[in-house]
Amino acid sequence: MMVNTRMLECVLSVYHSGQHEDARMCLSLALTAVRYNAAIANYVEVLELTKGRPYHSLAASTTQIGQLNLEKQPEVVTGARVRDRLTGKEFVIRARCVINATGPYTDRIRHMDNKNQPDICQPASGVHIILPGYYSPSRMGLLDPSTRDGRVIFFLPWMNFALAGTTDSPCTLTDRPSPTEAEVRFILDEIRDYLSPDIKVRRGDVLSAWSGIRPLIMDPNSADTQSIARNHVIEVSPSGLITIAGGKWTTYRSMAEETIDKAVKVCNLKPKSECRTKGLLLEGAHSWTPNLFIQLVQEHGMDVDVARHLTGIYGDKALVIANMASLTGQRWPVLGKKLHPEFPFIEAEVKWACQEYACRAIDFLARRTRLAFLNVVAAQEALPRIVELMAVELNWDKRKQKEELEHAQEFLKSEMGLHLQGKESVPLNLTMAETDQLLQRFRKLDAGTKGYITLSDLSRCCEESGEHLSKESLQVLLESMDMDKNGRIDVTDFLHFMSALKSGTVPHSPLKRVFSRAPVPVHRSGGGV
Repeated sequence: MMVNTRMLECVLSVYHSGQHEDARMCLSLALTAVRYNAAIANYVEVLELTKGRPYHSLAASTTQIGQLNLEKQPEVVTGARVRDRLTGKEFVIRARCVINATGPYTDRIRHMDNKNQPDICQPASGVHIILPGYYSPSRMGLLDPSTRDGRVIFFLPWMNFALAGTTDSPCTLTDRPSPTEAEVRFILDEIRDYLSPDIKVRRGDVLSAWSGIRPLIMDPNSADTQSIARNHVIEVSPSGLITIAGGKWTTYRSMAEETIDKAVKVCNLKPKSECRTKGLLLEGAHSWTPNLFIQLVQEHGMDVDVARHLTGIYGDKALVIANMASLTGQRWPVLGKKLHPEFPFIEAEVKWACQEYACRAIDFLARRTRLAFLNVVAAQEALPRIVELMAVELNWDKRKQKEELEHAQEFLKSEMGLHLQGKESVPLNLTMAETDQLLQRFRKLDAGTKGYITLSDLSRCCEESGEHLSKESLQVLLESMDMDKNGRIDVTDFLHFMSALKSGTVPHSPLKRVFSRAPVPVHRSGGGV
């Protein structure tokens, strides 16, 4: 058993919980709204709220002008001026009712309505890390509400991996939250106590790390406005802006129904039907069955893991994706070229994602699939092919492809923990024999006896060793080894990196195979006489 049973003696209760793929759930809601004639806009930000006379007053002014004193009508929110963040184009959206459902950005929108009103949202961050699946039982997790510093920590199975993290540390609102090495170390130190003593918790087993922000809401309608609301809050401003804040996924339909009921009343809307959220099926649910994956295996010749993944994420839309899949060129599976050998994500999903409003490479890496969250190095390795496929679907030229590669690389570094990989200086732990062997290897890699290894040296060495890595992948690997950030690897960088690989402080790297591969002796190489 992986869990330290002695630590379980302090457990006070057992509870049952469920999991879902929240990014996919959010997208499914948007796609379902489109099915019911909603207009949605991706990558659009609100610049300001527009105000004017109420729509019902404007309508009345043409027929009842003598009965209304329009000058005394208070201004209400009538829409928003927005900007497309991809093109820079600005435009105005007009509406009878405006609902502010922006999570951590709740107060930013509220202040556009009235800059003097007090905040009701306290952003709180939580750092999460992904570990190999063997760290956690497949159907059991744990939660400790009382860690060394008082934060909550959880340890759960998630998408065949182990997810560990903290919650609810007050933070400053930012568009690009980033984990720190100290937070990653704290999580590892905490979970170490709950695992069997014979399991070595290694820094190098951290496959990705990220920080998320959620809003803790203070109810403005409560007498104690400083206390955190346990449930959601609906607020209506004097100008008619409706704000829905707080809540959780398990009550999202109830929250939506209450919010729309409030909008109907406040904004004098005339709905054409009663609320129909109860029993409403989301996109992909109509023809889905638990055994649908078998159809993909039997009729399309897909790998079982790929078939389970597609039907589990896309529901009955998996059949459409299967019809878009390319031949593998192998005896089995017949269809479904993988984007990365370690994951069930296939190339056809990239094409499908572009039909589901994916606009950038990170949309696919982090929001249509969870590859960036599950293994940031694997995401970096799959990135060039993802950009190639999206370029075909979205007509990207070479300049745009380069821009997307750089943008996604920066995202993986700053927000998904890639910048933490190998960042620390690891004490040398090599024997004299290992050091001598590695110094010989370093001199062989160092073309021209410069005293350091460059990107071109790495590229040449990988080609000779049969490791085919893209230029972008090599650049990331070089940066992970380059401790003084001068764009090259000196002998100190090299030995510290190999020490880190030996101790497990950094994840397994393809360069380990390259650097550790000893030259083939002449009598074994097929050369000579």
